[in-house]
Amino acid sequence: MTNEHTRDRFEQIDRLVLRSLLRPGKLYIAFSAVVLVCLGLGVFAYSRIITVAIGVTGKNNPVHWGALITNFVFWVGLAHSGTLISAILYLFRARWRTSINRIAEAMTVVAIMTAGLFPLVHMGRVWRAYYLVPYPNSRELWPNFRSPLLWDVFAITTYMLVSIMFFYVGLIPDLATVRDRSNGLVKKVYSLLSLGWRGSNRQWHHYETTYLLLAALATPLVISVHSVVSWDFAVSLVPGWHSTIFAPYFVAGAIFSGCAMIIVILMPMRKFLGLENLIEPLHFSMLCKMLIFMSLIITYSYFSEFFVAWYSGNVFEQHSFYNRAFGFYSPLFWVMVLCNSILPITLFSARLRSNMIYVYVVAVCVVIGMWLERFVIIVSSLSQDYDPYAWGQYWPSIVEWGITLGSFGMFFFMFGMLTRIFPVVAMGEVKSQLRPGPGDAGHA
Repeated sequence: MTNEHTRDRFEQIDRLVLRSLLRPGKLYIAFSAVVLVCLGLGVFAYSRIITVAIGVTGKNNPVHWGALITNFVFWVGLAHSGTLISAILYLFRARWRTSINRIAEAMTVVAIMTAGLFPLVHMGRVWRAYYLVPYPNSRELWPNFRSPLLWDVFAITTYMLVSIMFFYVGLIPDLATVRDRSNGLVKKVYSLLSLGWRGSNRQWHHYETTYLLLAALATPLVISVHSVVSWDFAVSLVPGWHSTIFAPYFVAGAIFSGCAMIIVILMPMRKFLGLENLIEPLHFSMLCKMLIFMSLIITYSYFSEFFVAWYSGNVFEQHSFYNRAFGFYSPLFWVMVLCNSILPITLFSARLRSNMIYVYVVAVCVVIGMWLERFVIIVSSLSQDYDPYAWGQYWPSIVEWGITLGSFGMFFFMFGMLTRIFPVVAMGEVKSQLRPGPGDAGHA
């Protein structure tokens, strides 16, 4: 590849990616209007909790955790999966990741912010949230360090800081590219954000070292943090929750749902932003293979849960899983199995894997199935635990559905804003794949 041809290719990549930062079109404005309406409905639904009480939700005794905690676990899973996918693929030098890692990392930042709201929403009296923070005070009140709610505060805060750093460090070379092509106030803002990047060999060396260290740090951190989220359930004695498989089970579910959400976001973005030359069918094929692999792990976890409950001889565990499969919430359980265990396996077919519409439908079904999985785990176990006298059924109220819709509106609105401010594809990493010579491996 000649130097002139390489420069032309670099220029073409810059034009394709930076085109997304130009004045938004009608489609983007219409999309923003829709998600803002969803966000507004969520804010209105939450205002009912503030002005009336937490009783406007469908939560009751014994189902004291419902759709709000389901949303928390769902969004935390999506948040963990983005950085995990990007970091692991970087550590294994997967060259195809360069076109999708920025979107995965942006999804992480937005999803963790969305997830962080739900413990506060679930509290009801959000003005008491400062009780969760362990700081010295004159009242000599300290949080209960045995409470899973406090564990989540530490987990979310730690992970949010690392994911933001990981996302921002990867942006620095591209921010410099935007700076060099801007004028006026915009140029000054991007000059500040790019931290004086000039693209020297020394800067590239420090950049790649820092990015590698953050990737190596993020991978075990993500696994440990999402394991903490699973311990919210596993450390309890509720039948169906008290299981040692929950930590790897939840981590696998996070990667599974994250791969699906990346496909859901990536496919329309590729079309509407004209990125077909950078985001190719190969990327979707590789994501489909990851979906298949994670689906097999999730399916194994389902079988393992039922087998352990049966083999243990514990009547409470056996009843919990029987209720999950054949009780009041059984339709949701079987839809979950269809979405998470059956449909992804069909992607073994290369013909179906190359059908973009079918892949998109499967990805949407997986996202729905993973939300249902969290709902079924939480609600079915609480609805019928040890005392039949206390059994009860739960269904989310219109307020909880409104907050759930609002969370999706918040997620897509914030993600859309990030795509208007920062390049959606890591231009520096894509360009590094075009560099001839033995140094390619270092830029993969």
